[in-house]
Amino acid sequence: MSSSERIADWTKGEEAITYQTCAACGHVQYFHRAFCAACGASDSREARASGKGRVYATSLVCRAATPETRAHVPYNILLVDCAEGFRVMAHGENGLAIGDEVDASFTAFAGKLVPFFTRRK
Repeated sequence: MSSSERIADWTKGEEAITYQTCAACGHVQYFHRAFCAACGASDSREARASGKGRVYATSLVCRAATPETRAHVPYNILLVDCAEGFRVMAHGENGLAIGDEVDASFTAFAGKLVPFFTRRK
């Protein structure tokens, strides 16, 4: 799939998380690449993730890195193992813990659309 055929996702302002699956070896990866990080093949398929996952790690940010993020402090940064087999870094509700099952939504953060995970109900 060429870059002009890419599925739009949150990095393009659409409320979606996309990932790639290598057609040669089946490796699943997040963060678009022109090649498979496992085998180097250049034939990958893109798909939209379900938004379901489990918290792998969490870090509460209590000091703003930039003036634009000051209004959001404190905010939670997560590593989430998504149901499709890749790990993503994203924002999440405060109070989440390692192992919590979560669902993705999207929110504005410092003027940009970002994935935001909340505890699955």
